[in-house]
Amino acid sequence: MDADERKKIRDDFHDAVNMTPAELEKFLDTDDSKRVGWKGEDGQGSGESVGHKSGKRIVEIKRAHQADLSDDDYAHMKKVVGYVHRHMAQGGPAEDKEHSDWRYSLMNWGHDPLKN
Repeated sequence: MDADERKKIRDDFHDAVNMTPAELEKFLDTDDSKRVGWKGEDGQGSGESVGHKSGKRIVEIKRAHQADLSDDDYAHMKKVVGYVHRHMAQGGPAEDKEHSDWRYSLMNWGHDPLKN
């Protein structure tokens, strides 16, 4: 991966992730955060959703120095951007977006659709 590709991924990631590490950590501690999302087989039986795990990784990435980001970090950043774009395209529920699973799932991935 060359420097231009890394820059594009970083830019797209920072556009998609509109929550600060502190905001995201606070949300990840809520029952709503832990309740939503697909709880795939992680081999550990933790019952943690994919999005919740992603949120923890996003916090680490956002707090890391750019020079310390690995190829795996960049791959995760691309995954986050794809998730946010796909779910934002759905538009969410017609009513009560603020308290919807759609919003909570996006927030696990670092994007609050109600935040400007």
